Amino acid sequence: MKHEVKGEVLSLLPEKAMLWQDKKMLILADLHLGKITHFRKQGIPLPKEVELDNFDRFSYLILNYPIDTILILGDLFHSDYNSEWQNFLKFINQFPEKNFILVKGNHDILDPALYVGENLELHEHSLEIGPFSFTHIPEKNKLFNICGHIHPSVRLKGKGLQRLKLSCFYFKENQAILPAFGSFTGTHRLEPTTGDIIFAIGGERVIRVY
Repeated sequence: MKHEVKGEVLSLLPEKAMLWQDKKMLILADLHLGKITHFRKQGIPLPKEVELDNFDRFSYLILNYPIDTILILGDLFHSDYNSEWQNFLKFINQFPEKNFILVKGNHDILDPALYVGENLELHEHSLEIGPFSFTHIPEKNKLFNICGHIHPSVRLKGKGLQRLKLSCFYFKENQAILPAFGSFTGTHRLEPTTGDIIFAIGGERVIRVY
């Protein structure tokens, strides 16, 4: 699904990421890598395969779209240091020709030195490119704000009183909130207001629902 904002074409992908075609930039938010390991350390039995799904979808996007830069809008890593951070570094080292950029989120609490590498660049709060201001937490800005943090979802109703909650791309007047990329993140349902544009993610499709 393509959506134009400020004269720029943005592709909304069912893998819960956005592609800025002219910049060859993949944009995603809220991976929360290491969350499964964090909960397992607390004695909560969760399958490791969920963490692998994040990397599978991530690598699929990088390998199948014309991408030079990967911009992550915060909450790349969920909590304290664990083995999943090393797995992430090994992952990005498979793509030395790509530039990975992280705008820090509230969960990105590791030593800042860990976030800097040969192909990993860190921005503490925001990054401005063209007509866009990229942040983790939604904020008001003169530029169009693209952000994460909320894990947005929308509830759809069927004629037979069915209810379905789907992750979504949520566009407001001067803002776009990206769905959480991570497989084990949960969602927060938003109620659309006048003028909002919402694209729900259903399986392998992105569909405008408002």
